[in-house]
Amino acid sequence: MQKFTLELLFQIIGIGSASGLVYKDNSLFIIGDNSGFLYEYNIDTSDLNRHPLIENASENIPKKDKPDFEAITRFGDDLYIFGSGSTENRNKMVQINPKTKEIIATTDLTDLYLVMQNFGKIKPEDFNIEGAIYNGETWFLFNRGNGKANKNIIFTIHAKNLTNEFNILSNDYKLPKIKGVRASFTDAVLVENKIYFLATAEDTTSTYDDGEVLGSFIGCIDIETMKIDFTKKITDTHKLEGLALFKNSNEKIEFLLCDDNDTDELKANIYKLTLIK
Repeated sequence: MQKFTLELLFQIIGIGSASGLVYKDNSLFIIGDNSGFLYEYNIDTSDLNRHPLIENASENIPKKDKPDFEAITRFGDDLYIFGSGSTENRNKMVQINPKTKEIIATTDLTDLYLVMQNFGKIKPEDFNIEGAIYNGETWFLFNRGNGKANKNIIFTIHAKNLTNEFNILSNDYKLPKIKGVRASFTDAVLVENKIYFLATAEDTTSTYDDGEVLGSFIGCIDIETMKIDFTKKITDTHKLEGLALFKNSNEKIEFLLCDDNDTDELKANIYKLTLIK
């Protein structure tokens, strides 16, 4: 799978620093790492609605205070939204029903994140969850290796819940480099028995501070072997952080993507990536 097209599909005014998205019934559910809202964008009508995920939710929350929602996944009717865990106030998971807009639960994942750090031999300064998948039985959480140790890890978690009954496996990955900078996971989605992931090369050794963006990749991992099938660079300039399945056929697979502009500007770019099978 080598041929691809990446096109800017549309822009959404009112969302900044988009970090993850889910596509369902011609609507996009989007999170931003500076924001305390879940955004719901209807593609047909271009209507944008905001649903608070935290008390006193706002946009462009100061960096030291923000919950840093970086990962979103869907199972059944519910969405699950994860803080990155890169600081002590970024350890929450919010479960929300997008139909009723009801927050089902807000869970403190501090203990889970500490166990993951210990199990994956990750120092706190190298811990940064940026992707999540849930299939109803198993969670896959993706540590972005943009710290000094380049710890790109997928944690496979079999759990009755994520607070005190779980078993963890981990797989380490060395992703491609651009100009000597190794790419790191920024999001992922499950399609049948394959994990498709995004990874960005950003010239920084900090999970907290941003750096120069050198490009982004799409990649694929077989869920049975947890080995990489392929990686392909798809841009030299964009920090692509959100990945959602759009359409899947025998000939091609289409994804919707968003990018993180790392600014206070409330504008989100939505791209369509087409891979020819």
